[in-house]
This record gives sequence, structure tokens and C-alpha cells, in this order.
Amino acid sequence: MNSVERFKAVMNFQKPDRLPMIEWAHYWDKTVDRWHGEGLPAELVDAAEIRRYLGLDCYHQLWTGTRKDTCPSEPHHGAGIISDTGGYIKLKEHLYPEFRQQHRHGLDWLADTACRQARGEVVFWISLDGFFWFPRVLLGIENHLYAFYDQPELMHAINRDLTDFHLRTLDSLCEICTPLFMTFGEDMSYNHGPMLSKTLFDEFIAPYYRRIVPALKERGIIPMIDSDGDVTTLIPWLEEAGIEGLLPLERQSGVDVAQIRRCHPRFRMIGAFDKMVMNRGEQAIRGEFERLLPVMRTGGFIPSVDHQTPPGVSLEQYKCYLRLLKEYAELGAG
Repeated sequence: MNSVERFKAVMNFQKPDRLPMIEWAHYWDKTVDRWHGEGLPAELVDAAEIRRYLGLDCYHQLWTGTRKDTCPSEPHHGAGIISDTGGYIKLKEHLYPEFRQQHRHGLDWLADTACRQARGEVVFWISLDGFFWFPRVLLGIENHLYAFYDQPELMHAINRDLTDFHLRTLDSLCEICTPLFMTFGEDMSYNHGPMLSKTLFDEFIAPYYRRIVPALKERGIIPMIDSDGDVTTLIPWLEEAGIEGLLPLERQSGVDVAQIRRCHPRFRMIGAFDKMVMNRGEQAIRGEFERLLPVMRTGGFIPSVDHQTPPGVSLEQYKCYLRLLKEYAELGAG
């Protein structure tokens, strides 16, 4: 099987020759700096190049931008750019760039990706700013949470505009290359569960998923969510809105993929490998793969680091992880 055939087989709960071997997230810059000092060729800085060098399958991600070059940045992490509807109206001229405007230096790379995906060489996927994520970027962390109650009209205005923008982007993108799956960047859980109630999710988030998900599914794109934290409570909410999968399933937040599979047998998952064991030796790494192996064999699950590989992991330790990943990718297809 090639990379595309393998991905489709796993995500359709069919039997592949082996599971995909991927690192879904970009490598942490501090991790790469360390590896350069331990033998990784200095000229390898791009995540795709590093993955290719290390023998991982080729997966190419595009995160579409929501802000034009003229958009001001938040003064510090957690701070907002606007505080009210008036500020949003003024800011809109700096938001929602058309797809070709975002890529004014050309889209030959995307056409090439389409050809490579057609040959089965690469799996192309996209990420879109989600309906919890983007209002938080604009309003700031604290003000965003208050806005669900104090400025509901503004919240809906932002998410209506974001939905329209994503649909336009999807149309333009798919004229050239259709991704096999996508994620809405959300990060709407922490280690004790969702940051909002089901009532708020149903009012402010779900209606906008329901507008976009049909456009994704009619193109064969699997809709997924990217959220850190304990996402267990979120999953039935997501399924009701048409979302079919989730990553990265952080073990440190208590996520149990075996429990998720029991309760949601057709839900797709990527990630779940506890990054905190990667520097503890082969026995610990093997033990983590053994924990995940029964779920691997159920289909619909691609094991991968449950976020970026941390800088505490040496290049040799990572190569040990990769060697065992290959072993269990084969065992998991059995």
C-alpha cells in the first residue's frame, strides 16, 4: 500500500498492510536544536524534511490564515486585539484574506501536492481556525469567556463571518487540491474537561460546524478537531455536530483511548502516545505501545506523539521510538 491507500484503509476501519507512521505536529524548535547537536544534519530544519530523513510517512499540513499581513498582533499571550463589536467592525478589513491573496507568491506547490497525493506519495490535510479558538484570539482568553454571556451578538457575528470565510477558502483550495482530512483548531478543553458548557457549545459552536461539515463530507474530507486537554466529555457533543475524529488525545490529561473506542466505536483518532515516556528507555516506550495496541487493531486510529516531541528526548531516544513505532504499526494492522 502507498501512503494514501494506507490512510484511507485505517480511517475507513479496513485492514491496511501496516498503520501509518506519522508525526502529525511540527517538531518543537528546541527539540530540533538539540538534535542538530546530536547528529541531525544541520541543513534539515523543515519538519517535512526531518520526517522524510527519519523515515516517517509523508503528511503535508496547511493551516489557512485568517488574518491579513496588516492585522495587528495581540500585545502578549492571552491578550486580545479587540474588546467589543465596534473594535471588530474596524478590524474586519484586516481579516479574512482570500485564498489566493494568502498565497500571492504562487500555488505551484499546491498543484504539485495534488499530483503527489494522486500518486499516493503524500497525504494532504488542512487546519482551520475553529469557532472557540478564533474569537479567543480576537478577544483574549478572559474576555472571550465573558463574551459568551456579555456579548453574544459579537460572538455570533465573528463565527458567521469565519464560517463564510472558511467556505470560500475551501472552494478555492479544492479547485487545486482536496485534502483527505482536516482539523478545526480549537483547544477548548483543559486537564479537567471542556472550557465551556454543552449549552454554550450548542448555541455558539455547533451551528457553525453544521454549516461547514456537509461541504467537507461531500468532498470526502474527514472533519476532525484539534484540542488539547481531556476531550472525553466533548466527543458526543462533536459527534452530534457531524465531527468524526479528534487529535492529539493527551495522556497527561487523562485521556483513555480504549474507553473512547468502547463508547464511540466509529470515532477516528490520531495521537495518544504519551510523550512523557519517550526519554525513559525502550521498555517504557514498548509499554506505551502495548497500552495502545488493542485500540490500533480496532481501526480508525493512527498512533502518534500526543503533541510535539519534547526537547528532553535525544535523537537516539527518538530513533528508538521510531523503531518501535514501525514494529507496532505492523502489529497493529494484524
